[in-house]
Amino acid sequence: MADSRPVYLRIADDLRQRIDEGGLTVGDRIPSRSELKRAYEASDQTVDRAVRVLKAAGYAEGQFGRGVFVADRAPLGTLLRSTGAVDSPFAAKIRGYDGPDRPAAAGAMTRDTALTWEASSSESPAPVSVAERLGIGAGQPVLCTQYEYLANRHPVQLATSWEPLTITEGTDVALPERGPYARRGVRGRLAAIGIRVVRARELVGSRPATTPEAEALGCAAGQCVTVVERTHYDGDDRAVETSDIVVRADRWRLEYTIAFTS
Repeated sequence: MADSRPVYLRIADDLRQRIDEGGLTVGDRIPSRSELKRAYEASDQTVDRAVRVLKAAGYAEGQFGRGVFVADRAPLGTLLRSTGAVDSPFAAKIRGYDGPDRPAAAGAMTRDTALTWEASSSESPAPVSVAERLGIGAGQPVLCTQYEYLANRHPVQLATSWEPLTITEGTDVALPERGPYARRGVRGRLAAIGIRVVRARELVGSRPATTPEAEALGCAAGQCVTVVERTHYDGDDRAVETSDIVVRADRWRLEYTIAFTS
């Protein structure tokens, strides 16, 4: 039976298979446009589209003036999602990471990994999707804080947090990274103003990376990223904070610890 797949997908799938089976290894040059055109009797546009699919999947990366090469897709480590990790200043703890380009021994927190982050906050009207998650009206004022998390000065995770100003404005915890309760996590900060956070809800999904995200995380625009939508709730089931956490899907795994009680 004839292959019914579009030619560009057949090219991309064949190249992926060669990479997965070791016929092409990390650093190898992907066959050139002219080579792929001859092999598949395809047009320039078809070949270019196939290579874009390969790049978006994280299998290949372009090097200006040199060509397209097989990318390193080995997992860098695991981002731990537990009760402590969800509420810590870091949106997740890192395990098994030993530098910007190589994994450490599996299952071990690398002692010399320097974990830091940079953040900036500003007031803004709540976008529609954020307002829905917070249970407030679209356009109501929120404090938006953007984070860039780094391991050994290499970006590994991005996050954007939104908090309703009706809750924190004018208090000692208005700015997550300033004041006497800075960097204490959502629960610790809000407890200081009498708000008891009792649970957090996370939704995990994936989507193509935006251009700014790709530039920050060192991947191609359109490449798949994992996105965690996290929302904290108080004892009245009121949403008091929501955030988007973004990591490269091809380099990081998420690990959840689930405790059972009798």
